[in-house]
Amino acid sequence: MSLSGKTLAEIVGGLLFLILLVGGGSVAWFWNAFNANGPLKDETVLVIPKGSGVNAIADLLAKEGVIEHPLVFKIGVKFFAKDQPLHAGEFRFPTAASPRGAMQVLIDGKSVLHRITFAEGWTVKEIFDVLDQSPLLDGPLPPMPAEGTLLPETYFFVRGDSRGALVDRMKTNMADTLTALWAKRDDDIAVETPAEAVVLASIVEKETGQKDERARVAGVFNNRLKKDMPLQSDPTVIYAVTLGKAPLGRDLTYADLKLDSPYNTYVVAGLPPSPIANPGIAALTAVLHPKKTKELYFVADGTGGHAFAETMDGHVKNVAKWRKIQKQNKQAN
Repeated sequence: MSLSGKTLAEIVGGLLFLILLVGGGSVAWFWNAFNANGPLKDETVLVIPKGSGVNAIADLLAKEGVIEHPLVFKIGVKFFAKDQPLHAGEFRFPTAASPRGAMQVLIDGKSVLHRITFAEGWTVKEIFDVLDQSPLLDGPLPPMPAEGTLLPETYFFVRGDSRGALVDRMKTNMADTLTALWAKRDDDIAVETPAEAVVLASIVEKETGQKDERARVAGVFNNRLKKDMPLQSDPTVIYAVTLGKAPLGRDLTYADLKLDSPYNTYVVAGLPPSPIANPGIAALTAVLHPKKTKELYFVADGTGGHAFAETMDGHVKNVAKWRKIQKQNKQAN
């Protein structure tokens, strides 16, 4: 029979040593104190600094009210932790944790997980700004990778993880996701390579934030590419002006639409040379499985979505409606 992974002989040996050290009457007191509920009234999270020895850890646990007697914790670790190290990091100690329970938390080393979310359609600059401002991450930021190489989603990490390691995870996730999605793409899509799929997905991501519109918007662009029509996407013009370094901060002008830039899809046919943002899984999926329609145009409809049309006449009518909504909004403000 064993107690907490220790053989009876090991426990007896340790207790005999304690008897010789402090006298037989203290053994029962130690055993009860080591296994009894501690003073914690509520679950608490503590950071155990790197390089902390058992003495420092015991003092910290006592100071923060996790345990009552540091000496009990130290003796318990000596005889019951054996060769299992106490980990540094951020840990959650349960209510009324005993000294043995606190010791086990540190032996298990299951650090508290934190989350950080990167919105779909953010540029690398926007993602790096969030990474730089996170006080829970450590280390410098690596050089900025190319636009479209980071997969935006929610990531879990432990306090002290490096910013560089998280960037690497985002790059790996994007590469793995793209490989998996590309293998299941529709046969009749206009994009010919995974890289082109990311470029178009970044435009779709910027054009609509509505989940049920992504495949439809992708369908419009798919149709335009097949007909060698310019995409005429406003977000590409914004990127041409800002290069993703900062928000435009104003409405686009007619002069912007004529800007000589490979990213301006009003003056350059086909796809831009590279992504204008980091698309998420939904936008990538939409591009690889676009909605099958004959639609070639869309414009905002005033509700957060878009009005679609197959012909220029239909599009002109939708644009007129949108202009009227814009005028009414300006008058109301």
